[in-house]
Order: sequence, then structure tokens, then C-alpha cells
Amino acid sequence: MSSDALLQPYQLKHLTLKNRIMTTSHEPAYPEDGMPKERYRAYHEMRAKAGVAMTMTAGSATVSRDSPPVFNNILAYKDEVVRWMGELTDACHAHGCAVMIQLTHLGRRTGWNKGDWLPSVSPSHYREPAHRAFPKKMEDFDIERIVTDYADAAERMQAAGLDGIELQAYGHLLDQFWSPLTNTMDAPFGGDLDNRLRFGFMVLDAIRDRVGPEFIVGVRYTADEVEKGGITEEEGLEIARRLRDSGQVDFLNVIRGRIHTDPAMTDVIPVQGMKSAPHLDFAGRVRAETGMPTFHASRIPDVATARHAVSSGLLDMVGMTRAHMADPMIVSKIQAGKEDVIRPCVGATYCLDRIYQAGEALCIHNPATGRELSMPHVIPAAETCRNAIIVGAGPGGLEAARVAAERGHDVTVLEAAPEPGGQVRLTAQSKRRAEMIGIIDWRMAQCAARDVQFQFNTYAEASDVTALSPDMVVIATGGLPNTTILDSGNELAVSAWDILSGDVQPGENVLIYDDAGDHPALMAAEVIAASGARVEIMTRDRSFAPEVMAMNLVPYMRSLQKTGAVFTVTRTLQAIEKSGNQLQAHIGTDYSDLVEKKEYDQVVVNQGTQPLDDLYFDLKPLSRNRGAVNQGALVSGTGDLFPQPNPSARFDLYRIGDAVSARNIHAAIYDALRMGIQW
Repeated sequence: MSSDALLQPYQLKHLTLKNRIMTTSHEPAYPEDGMPKERYRAYHEMRAKAGVAMTMTAGSATVSRDSPPVFNNILAYKDEVVRWMGELTDACHAHGCAVMIQLTHLGRRTGWNKGDWLPSVSPSHYREPAHRAFPKKMEDFDIERIVTDYADAAERMQAAGLDGIELQAYGHLLDQFWSPLTNTMDAPFGGDLDNRLRFGFMVLDAIRDRVGPEFIVGVRYTADEVEKGGITEEEGLEIARRLRDSGQVDFLNVIRGRIHTDPAMTDVIPVQGMKSAPHLDFAGRVRAETGMPTFHASRIPDVATARHAVSSGLLDMVGMTRAHMADPMIVSKIQAGKEDVIRPCVGATYCLDRIYQAGEALCIHNPATGRELSMPHVIPAAETCRNAIIVGAGPGGLEAARVAAERGHDVTVLEAAPEPGGQVRLTAQSKRRAEMIGIIDWRMAQCAARDVQFQFNTYAEASDVTALSPDMVVIATGGLPNTTILDSGNELAVSAWDILSGDVQPGENVLIYDDAGDHPALMAAEVIAASGARVEIMTRDRSFAPEVMAMNLVPYMRSLQKTGAVFTVTRTLQAIEKSGNQLQAHIGTDYSDLVEKKEYDQVVVNQGTQPLDDLYFDLKPLSRNRGAVNQGALVSGTGDLFPQPNPSARFDLYRIGDAVSARNIHAAIYDALRMGIQW
């Protein structure tokens, strides 16, 4: 038996959990037609197979028609969910993993113009800023109906064979009743704490009447809203005591904060550069004062922090949810004594930001997550050892090298710079985004363990590559900033990279024209603002930095608003010309023929990158496939990946990442993985 606190079993009522690590409720937005079908099952089954003790599905499954999903959630109000949740549960149980689901009614945290076009409901008419819908203030029959809906959904989950359910009470309908900030009802459902809790206990009573006393029922709730007029810490503890004393609740999953705005949600679910485990001690206080089985997850990205949470008695079960998106095999690696090879969560929160923009959750540097049906987490060996030359040691090139080496190929990486990392190394110069270097460091360690050869300070030409007698060449040379976007005066502008690298010092009155909407413009703005300069960020879009997305935007805004930075939307930078010792910017708009002129002493442009592809085109006529790729084979994983119009040549040629077109880290790594597993 291991003495590791994380590997000890935990008894929750009649259920024995084999260790102390779980994935807490989260919705990766993989359902089809509101059902957790094959893709959803494969995602959870992978984590179960790798050793996690319990997987909490959904975040959250909705119990009523007038709670339409804000993204692609499970529809727990449909009877057909029983079949699909049953199949998921059976698959996870086969690996000794417990399965629960989070149920909710979103209340005001949704919209009315989706689903069945029913009005959203809440115990007040106050809209939630994040989702903007003004709800109907609930009536008695709404309350009765929704209580029944909760009970119906719980009964479905019991029928599907789940081990239990968790009720969501932070930002959703249950705690919209609990919080004085969102409940303006009269008695018996509004006013003092007894009245505000009444609806929640009606829900619990109805669920228990359906599922009986043995079925596990927990509550994930905000024990402190951290906002004036809201649920205080002391009131949150009192709620916990009342839940305990009711005998209806088997565990508490502790949240601190609110999620009604992007900044509030980012404090609940911190991103990179923010404090790790900020609410862990508070969760420990809930456990200490109530004696309730206590779960918690909030930026617990590493094994050491998780181990401390359990060994010090702060938690009974520790949630490592984003960490398991980066590496689903955390538990098996702990068991094998290989914690050092766990793929790190770098806190990029690409996963959550995507779902809040109606996408699907994807890990920024594990492209197999969410693609378990087509992409492997464990790289299979190749039948034949080949000689692979990778040009470029950015994230895509290093992924290509790692995958090729794990396949058993001989791999050499040529890199022009003295260090690996490419644009990620530039990004990591920001103290707040320094964790991004983990994407590079992990791959370098994986390559070192597999004897990948590196040649740094090597600006490779075609003759250098062919001299190494390759069977396969991957061009991962990335791109260079595109600074030729203006009608005139391009030579007078500098790029965001120039500022980030320190090659150009910030001016005193600076315009940043962001026509890409990604991180570099805002990173450059932070550097410029920190120097004491005045900075204006301008975009032709109707909102700025759309590629940064909601939660990652919050730290930029907090940083830049302190400096008085100005944000200008729906304006286009057309040209720059000299005006004495200043630069005169000609500023127009896509909406009219308006043109105005303003003076700055520095203009920074951000318009993505242009592929650095000279080497690719030099090698293309020398390659067996002449650079061509069978897209059908690439996507399906079957068939011949490379056509051979030049069969007498020795090597196949493939390019990835920004060497193809300006995209992002995930795209470059995914390019490398799905190509690499096929050769």
C-alpha cells in the first residue's frame, strides 16, 4: 500500500473511492443533440482508465426546458439521456472509477432566444451581465414545476446507474434564491436566510423522495460571494451547517466568489499569472467547521499542491480538472513514480475560453484531449524506423520531434535560434504568462529522454537538410510579423514583437493598431504602459482582442485600465507619415468615408505573421510528395498520407503551424500530432 496521501481510498457513504483525485464538474461541450454520446464517453473513459477515482460529468446538465444551455450542455430533462449516461457510467465503472453528474437550472444565467424560446426565470428581474437576458420573476407554479424537474432529472441519473449527483449552486438558480443580490421575492421565498433557502430545500426534499436515502447527493455552492450585499463568509458557513443538519446532503464542493461577469468568474477559476489554489484554505475552513466531506477545485494544477490539500486535511477529494485536460494520466503517473513526466497545465485556459465562445473545450497543448476517438494520448510505435529531420524548435516542431521519437524514429531538430521555443519563448518573457514555457520545457524533456538530436544556431538551407539523408522532413519554421498592412508608411511602424523582444524601446505616446486580435498587441500594450507611456489600442473590429477571449482578457484589462490606456474600436489605420519629430496617423473606418489625423511618437502594428517558408519551397521539388498531403487521410487517419508524384526522391515533406499560415499554438501542435502518428 502506498503512503501517498493522494493514493489513499476515501469512503463517501457506501461508495469507496480508490484515491483522492477527481475531475470536478465541467462541460467540455462535446454532447450531440444534448446527449453525451461516443465522444463524450471516450473523454471521460480515458481519465477513468488512467486512474482518476471519480469523474463528475457535466457543468451543468440542465433540468428544465426554460434553462436552455449557454453552450452545448447535456439535456437532463430528456428521457433519452438515461441510455447515454448509462453507457458512459458503465465504461467508467469498468475501470473502477465512480461517476456523478452535476444538475442545474441556470435561472438568469442563460438567454430566452434559444432552445424553445421560453423566458428565462429567476427570483428577480435582474439580468446577469454575462448573458444579458432579463428574466421573468418566478411565480408559484414556476417553483413547483422546477422542483419537479430537479426530481425527475435525479431519478433519470439513478436509473442510468450513476453513483450520485451534485447540485450546482453558484451563479445558477439555487443560489440566485440564496443570495440577497439576486433575490427580491417576498416571503416565503425572499427576505431572511430561512426564506431564501426554502426553494433549495424543496428541491432536496423532492430529490430524496425520488431517489431514496442511499443515493449520493452533494451540493457545489458558493460559500462566500466576496461582494458587498451578497452571501458573506459567515452566512456561507451557516448554509453549510444547515445543509449538513438537513441530512439530505452527502458532500459539499466549495466555491468562493461569483461568476456573473468575466472578472468575477476569473477570480473563481483563475488563469495563468494568478495565484494557484487561492480558495483552498477557505474550503478547508468549511470542512473544519462542518465536518462535511469536502471537495474543491480552483487552479490546483500540480501534484504537490493537490497532495498538500489532502495531507493537511483541507480536503477529502481534490479536483484537478484542467490539469487532467492537459494530461489525463496524472494518477497512473503518480502510481508509477513518474510525476516528472506529467504534461503540465500551463493555465492558458484555452479550454474554458473556447466553450464560452460557443466552441468545444480543447487543451492548448494536448490536442488528443476531446479527440480520444481519433487521437492517441499514448503514441503507438511505428513498424519501421525512419530518419526524421525537423526544422524549427517551436511548439509545433518540438511536438513533431516528440511524436516521431516516441514512434521509434531517429530525429534531428535544426533551429536557427540559440534556444528552443519560438514565439512561446517570446510570450513567456511576460511575467504573467511565464508558465507558457512549460509547453516547451515538457517537450524538450520528452525529446531528451528519447535521444532527439538538436542543432541550435543553425539557419538551415536545403543542402543542410538533404545532407542528413532524411526519410521525412517537417518544416516548422513559423512566421515573421506582417508589417505591410498600410496603404503607405509601413516602414515607419514597428511590430508588437519588436516591443516584446526589447529590440525597440517604447515611445511616450504610442498607438497600437491591432488587426489580428490576439495576445501580442495586448502584451505589447502592457510593456508600453509599464514604461509610463500613454498607449492607445485601436482596432477595426467592433470589439478588441476577440482571439484572446473572455477569461484571458481579464488580467490585461486589470493591468491596462490602471494606466489609463485607451481602447478605440471601429477605426482603421490607413497610413503613417512623418510630421516633424512625430508620426501622423491617417485613421479611417470601414463604416463611412470619415478620415481623421492624429499624432503619436510611435506606431505599433499587430497583423499576425507571414509564413517563413523559403526552405519549404526550396525542398518542395526535391521531395517525394512535392509537399502535397492527402487531406482525407490526414483527417480520417486512414489511407496514404502523402501522394508520390516524384517517387524517385528520398523524403516526404510536410509543413506545420505558422509556416503554413498564422494560427495558434494548438493548431501547430495538432498539425504535428496527427501527421506524426501516421508515419
